[in-house]
Amino acid sequence: MTAAAQQLEALIKAQAYGLGFDLVGIATLGPVETAAAFDDWLAAGHDGDMAYLARGVAKRRDTRLAVEGATSAIVVGMEYGGREPSGPVARYARGDDYHDVMVDRLRELHGWVERELGRPVAGKAYVDTGPILERDLARRAGLGWFGKNTMLINPRIGSFFFLGELLLDLKLVPDEPFAADHCGTCTRCLDACPTRALTEPRVMDATKCISYLTIELKGEIDEALRAGVGERLYGCDVCQEVCPWNEKFALPLREEAFRPRPAIAGKDARALAQDLLALSDDEYRVMFKGSPLKRAKLSGLKRNAAVLLGNVARRSADN
Repeated sequence: MTAAAQQLEALIKAQAYGLGFDLVGIATLGPVETAAAFDDWLAAGHDGDMAYLARGVAKRRDTRLAVEGATSAIVVGMEYGGREPSGPVARYARGDDYHDVMVDRLRELHGWVERELGRPVAGKAYVDTGPILERDLARRAGLGWFGKNTMLINPRIGSFFFLGELLLDLKLVPDEPFAADHCGTCTRCLDACPTRALTEPRVMDATKCISYLTIELKGEIDEALRAGVGERLYGCDVCQEVCPWNEKFALPLREEAFRPRPAIAGKDARALAQDLLALSDDEYRVMFKGSPLKRAKLSGLKRNAAVLLGNVARRSADN
């Protein structure tokens, strides 16, 4: 039976789940509801050194402009192991680069759509790689609500998942947007943030966020924020770890590509920091090829390692 004889949207979702995605929804492209709020966030200077976030303003405000002729988005989520133990590297960055993993599978999905329809379909896959406000698209596709920690939260699997989308020149029936807010009066994420980066519900000052400080920041970490970094080398999961929706619904790690690499697996913060400080450029390139940790560069990782070991030394002195 062909796609014309069945509901194409149901077939697309089944194929996406078969490719390993954990969430799938469909949204119609158009003006973006949260674009003005994002503009205000940029104007407040919360983006820090991330000047690239201000690029592509027109596309950010209207998702139809990202791909000529595109009218629909297939929005997907892929979990990365919210049940994994805490560690010096955030859960999302312990294995292979999620951009590569997800873009490859979205391209497979694109090819499947073309084969099913028997014709070319203009489109493009995005995974945190363009001026797309992905949370907005995901909410419109019915995948979750914006949590007070700024993450998209899904009521079935929490928030430990990546977002990606396939924009297509293809009219699809959209899912109902996710309208409810299930955070209620809870403020666990705001209360737990070690550097008080969550200045109010759903507003993050990235310049104080440990993920920004250990990944995106190019210079030295402000001394006033170093203690809050604690024993974290790359990224931070605190605001997700304390979320009741993750405590109850986060999934075990299932995607093999996201399993911790040998250079990271089983190592405590001090041992990993010492390993990084001893790495040469060549060793680093081989060890972390295709890893999210490449984004901070070896110089950034060594800076983080020095801050971490300084925090360990201060804590030992205080005891």
